[in-house]
Amino acid sequence: MKKCSECNVNMKELVSKTPEGIEYKYFKCEKCGEEILDMKQLHNVADKYRELRRYHAKMSKWGESLGVRIPKDLVKKYGLREEREVTILPEKGGIKIIPA
Repeated sequence: MKKCSECNVNMKELVSKTPEGIEYKYFKCEKCGEEILDMKQLHNVADKYRELRRYHAKMSKWGESLGVRIPKDLVKKYGLREEREVTILPEKGGIKIIPA
């Protein structure tokens, strides 16, 4: 049983969900209302978010270059349009595409 760092009372373990439906456990002090989430649980939630955000696409040859198709829901979410420029930033583990 975890003890509250604020008032030293036992904390109750509860279960909740993120707006996207990812379930997680946390502890809440019954006296002062302090809530905590342990790091392991926080990492589990972050991993599930990363999995939700993952998209797969195929590369296509366009002349001497390569093109990638951006999924419809990402096009809509970021307001992308045909012929609109984007900024491509090389990063250590990949690339980042930013609407201009």
